[in-house]
Amino acid sequence: MPWITPVTLQGKHVRLEPLSEAHIKGLAEIGVGQDFWDYMLYGRMETEEDMRNWVLDIMGRGEKGTDLPFTVIHLGSGRVAGATRYLNIMPKDRGLEVGGTWYGLDFQRTPVNTECKYLLLTHAFETLKCIRVQIKTDSRNVRSQKAIERIGAVKEGVLRNHMILPSGHYRHSVFYSIIDSEWEQVKKNLEAMLGG
Repeated sequence: MPWITPVTLQGKHVRLEPLSEAHIKGLAEIGVGQDFWDYMLYGRMETEEDMRNWVLDIMGRGEKGTDLPFTVIHLGSGRVAGATRYLNIMPKDRGLEVGGTWYGLDFQRTPVNTECKYLLLTHAFETLKCIRVQIKTDSRNVRSQKAIERIGAVKEGVLRNHMILPSGHYRHSVFYSIIDSEWEQVKKNLEAMLGG
């Protein structure tokens, strides 16, 4: 049996459900044409067909066991809010990465991202018994770095010329981690940010 299996995680603001083709239209409505794709590895999403291809690619990674992708559903509106996933899953080393995260503009700077991180990290540390969770971001994405640091993740360093993006840009990636001994404090930080 795989170490990580598809699961639905629910909080007060969001539900994380396994990514499926049924989510393509909702993801396209909030994701097509957005600038945040410039920081990501997939290229720009300009059409619903681009989004379909992205969803199928990410679902394919899930089938290989390297990723576990989720669609984020905003409970208050019932709308698709974005996507996130576990990736770089390493069962032997009890580690994984939280990433591939993006949200529609209506859901940025709301409790959505904080609660998504809370649900994903709680599941990783308390159910899967991870000893390390990493998060990485483009060095140009200062807003993302501040958000990661705010929850208490530790900056480990920068991998220079880490990836070549579809635009041809050489991406430097800033790596962060949370280890099992730090989880209790990070959990308190997230709960405080969520208001209890």
